[in-house]
Amino acid sequence: MTTSTATMTGVTLPGNSTVEFHEYPVPEPGHGQVLVAMQASSICGSDIRAIYREHLGKGPEGYQGVIAGHEPCGRIVKVGPGCKQFTAGDRVVIYHISGCGVCDECKHGYMISCRSAHRAAYGWQRDGGHAAFLLAEENTCVKLPDALSYVDGALCACGFGTAYEALRRMQVSGQDTLLITGLGPVGLAAAMLGRALGAVTIIGTDLSESRMALADNLGLVDHCVTADEGALETIMQLTGGRGCEASIDCSGAAPARLLALQGTRDWGRCAYVGEGGTVNFEVSKYLIHKQITLFGSWVTSLKHLEELVERLDRWGLHPDVTSDVRLPLEQAAEAYRLAAGGQTGKVCIVFE
Repeated sequence: MTTSTATMTGVTLPGNSTVEFHEYPVPEPGHGQVLVAMQASSICGSDIRAIYREHLGKGPEGYQGVIAGHEPCGRIVKVGPGCKQFTAGDRVVIYHISGCGVCDECKHGYMISCRSAHRAAYGWQRDGGHAAFLLAEENTCVKLPDALSYVDGALCACGFGTAYEALRRMQVSGQDTLLITGLGPVGLAAAMLGRALGAVTIIGTDLSESRMALADNLGLVDHCVTADEGALETIMQLTGGRGCEASIDCSGAAPARLLALQGTRDWGRCAYVGEGGTVNFEVSKYLIHKQITLFGSWVTSLKHLEELVERLDRWGLHPDVTSDVRLPLEQAAEAYRLAAGGQTGKVCIVFE
């Protein structure tokens, strides 16, 4: 890879709940690579959990001091030799993992699950979207429909993709009442997509009054339930004592994970997508005897990300309504502070 003499400012995360700004050369695309001018780069809860507060991860979650931001979306300004699909001017979402390309997981589009030493996540092991330009592999780019905004695209890169994958695997449909524990950005995504897939009733739970208010104001949920000691009883009352056909925990918190399982009716489906932490429950009582199918779901595949943006375009839906905080790159410290506070919708860094 060669570089030009032009420079750009990029954000790194030292791991002590601060951000740092550094100058970098604007990269030149090599074979099969494209240079993307960033338009939107949102902040993920995993960034907060495993990088911003403290460098916790190893392997796939090991942060290598690169430019942060693994939810990038922008416009291609230059293509390298050997590119086959995209040209300068194309609007793209970046699938945020560049895998080895030859393992079974990569061949099926699940670069997230690639275990090769060549695997590198944007914003974790290779430079991400918190700079004016991003060097991306062409095979990680997904065309962004004209009707979708750049913020829409950034939110699809991870958060909405994560929610869509889990709902798709559970085959959520018009036969279902859907329970969502945790109404942060991924929970809001699950609510919007669950409705689009046909869920008849959506129940959301959280401890944050502001996040429940946002979900309610956006019309994404039918019932907001405070996640306290009485939450399960309320959920049962709302479902005629049966519980919900499908549930998804988007919080990663042990009490919410348990509540999602408890609130699932017999023969129902439950998915865990919230990262980190633990959960402890009586397996026979809450899983085996209820005949529940429990899914662990990690992000999405390249194919399903393409499917998601195509369907959002068809449905006329805009994920960007869940982004209530948008700040320029120079205010990245404030953006991360707000995201870490856990009281807002999606926080996004935007570029003019």
